[in-house]
Amino acid sequence: MGKDTHKDQKPLVAWFKDLTIDDVPLVGGKNASLGEMYRNLSPKGVSIPNGFAVTAHAYTYLLEKSKAMDKIREILSDLDTHDMDNLQERGARVRNLIRSLEFPGALYKEIAKAYARLEEEYGKNVDVAVRSSATAEDLPDASFAGQQDTYLNIRGVEDLVDACHRCFASLFTNRAISYREDKGFDHFSIALSIAVQKMVRSDLASSGVMFSIDTESGFRDAVFITGAYGLGENVVQGAVNPDEWYVFKPTLKQGFKPIIMKKTGGKAIKMIYTTDAKQPTKNVAVPDEDRRRLVLRDEEVVELGRMACVIEDHYSAKAGYLKPMDIEWAKDGETGKLFIVQARPETVHTLKDMAVLREFHLKEKGEVVCTGQSVGELIGQGKVNVIKSAQMISQFQKGQVLVTDMTDPDWEPVMKIAGAIVTNRGGRTCHAAIVSRELGIPCIVGAGNATTRMETGQEVTVDCSQGSTGYVFEGLLPYEIKETNLETLPKTRTKIMLNLASPEQAFEKSFIPNHGVGLAREEFIINSYIKIHPLALLRYEELGDEILKRAIADMTIGYSDKSDYFVDKLAEGVGMLAAAFYPKPVIVRLSDFKTNEYANLIGGAQFEPDEENPMIGWRGASRYYAREYKAAFGLECKAMLKIRNEMGLHNVQVMIPFCRTLDEARQVIETMAEFGLRQGENGFKVICMCEIPSNVILAEEYLEIFDGFSIGTNDLTQLLLGVDRDSALVSHVYDERNPAVKKMVRQVIETAVKKGKYIGICGQAPSDYLEFAQFVVECGIETMSLNPDTVIKTTLAVAELEKQLGI
Repeated sequence: MGKDTHKDQKPLVAWFKDLTIDDVPLVGGKNASLGEMYRNLSPKGVSIPNGFAVTAHAYTYLLEKSKAMDKIREILSDLDTHDMDNLQERGARVRNLIRSLEFPGALYKEIAKAYARLEEEYGKNVDVAVRSSATAEDLPDASFAGQQDTYLNIRGVEDLVDACHRCFASLFTNRAISYREDKGFDHFSIALSIAVQKMVRSDLASSGVMFSIDTESGFRDAVFITGAYGLGENVVQGAVNPDEWYVFKPTLKQGFKPIIMKKTGGKAIKMIYTTDAKQPTKNVAVPDEDRRRLVLRDEEVVELGRMACVIEDHYSAKAGYLKPMDIEWAKDGETGKLFIVQARPETVHTLKDMAVLREFHLKEKGEVVCTGQSVGELIGQGKVNVIKSAQMISQFQKGQVLVTDMTDPDWEPVMKIAGAIVTNRGGRTCHAAIVSRELGIPCIVGAGNATTRMETGQEVTVDCSQGSTGYVFEGLLPYEIKETNLETLPKTRTKIMLNLASPEQAFEKSFIPNHGVGLAREEFIINSYIKIHPLALLRYEELGDEILKRAIADMTIGYSDKSDYFVDKLAEGVGMLAAAFYPKPVIVRLSDFKTNEYANLIGGAQFEPDEENPMIGWRGASRYYAREYKAAFGLECKAMLKIRNEMGLHNVQVMIPFCRTLDEARQVIETMAEFGLRQGENGFKVICMCEIPSNVILAEEYLEIFDGFSIGTNDLTQLLLGVDRDSALVSHVYDERNPAVKKMVRQVIETAVKKGKYIGICGQAPSDYLEFAQFVVECGIETMSLNPDTVIKTTLAVAELEKQLGI
């Protein structure tokens, strides 16, 4: 321990270098963690700004020396945290009492001496952050983060001592009192230590929060990073909508650079320094041009991901089990260096029972009131109460939907009784998100205009079950909750895979028992994330329509070569899917838009012909090698190369749709190789969609070219029966269970099995009809790719059938 002690030998001040995680009783969770990292992880490239702890003993020494303990007990003797007025009045009296206490001379002297040592290291009048570190903070089942106050850009001994004084008093903020009561902690069994740490000049750069686990699904192989300009308080409090990234841990540790998602946030304001000692920070507007750019370069994101892994691995090794971490980072604008300024255990998914799959399903949809970022995967509903400020929280009633601009710890007494929470501002690591996750309450953050789109008394349903976008629907809509014990689900010989298109749902759906993804459609990613026709990007400079060019330029800020936008966004979308199921195979069907669908993309009308029957026109494989489209197909190949070579996701395979002839098959393989995507290289497989009668009739020949087949029953049925599946007039004829379809399906399965080639089915039929799923099992299908919502029931049926068949 540090040598700065007073007469009873218990230290009043301790330096980070002298602390370990075992010192929580003396310096609280935050300081103990900072000391642990400063001592052990600095040599591993995790940079921690130096500092010291004002110990928990200093807190008790102050109260005992001034005989304040009995006075506090008296004030709290009739505390009622459910009575907002009672809570506010008692809290204010305790805080005022502590602020009125005079620091003992020994305590003042030790703080002044420690600050002088920091000045020797960093310069005269060094700027420090003053943060609370409670002795019960950062336990695995409770997060005290943000319960007490933080003071930034504090300079000089007098201002430092004053900030420490206020920090001690903040142990009795209303939210802290309420939280301890809820968690069953005695107010006097918890003491407050203070972290005094050299500030990182992120006011000149950026800062944020990262988790070594996905905060929404609990997916453990990704680092989720958020960031915004300026000091980090805005991200923590939810005052800004930050940028977001995902980094994939397994291949990061192999030396790859797997940034599998980037998202630009609004970042409307940033917190910077002032020269006013009484108000040492302020918020200013961020210029529009900067708001539309990411605050970190790719190499910085990768470096933060690496540090998160080092921190998680260290704490996991000490604990003897995987210990995901919640980490705050800051970039110094003067040196460009990245620092870690806090790390604590993640407190939600660490305790979640991963053996039980709990799914919320909305039975019907209503009018959308507003949307934002979903927190968790729950559904909640109730009457809206629009609360504009924390002073109004006494008006809130249990079970109402809390709608406000943003929350901070002052709101926690009412958050815990809310049916759901919706905020205008904030990202998925902000205060509202963290607390609602811990409380198990549906929450939507960053909704923008929720407080003006909803009125107090309005009945709404808050739906977070549909991926990363959360929806507020008008009315109280019916929903159901399904729970499945995954440990009791039987194993099957037939491998069950998933049909999945949305990257936003990938992590969540990865917990469904599966053998990978049998069909990942590019069209969803292109439509939802890219939105621009690839040729409009490749020939951007040739576009004659200036309005169109401005629209594309607006969407592709930061890209001098507009085609790189297509490559990056496609790689990120597919990369999310591949990472979620790694190392299991993810079969990506290359683009299969029809000409009328391509024409609907931005700029598409200039490059697509009019066809009488696009369904059987210029689609799928026939576009890939065509002179008019080949360069655009090259962008898809580049994206697949980026996923495999840069991200290290070698589990990605590709599937060629609508391949009509053997010559076409060979030309596609040759075209891919021209763009560097070579069959067989690093285990790269090319599968063919079996969806045209010629694929079945010449199956042996096709399987000499491709690594396997995946049966697409939708188009196969259409072409066998001569039915336009989009026509309502003949829809009664369309049926995948028709004997002709089943005969073809059986024939191709038998051919593939005989040749020892991969054979799967990814069409809709097994998801829609249990009897069709049973039929292909009897035929010897290797894999069956299903819609996620049918996996459980189909797995049970397949297991029973296999038992009957003795396989």
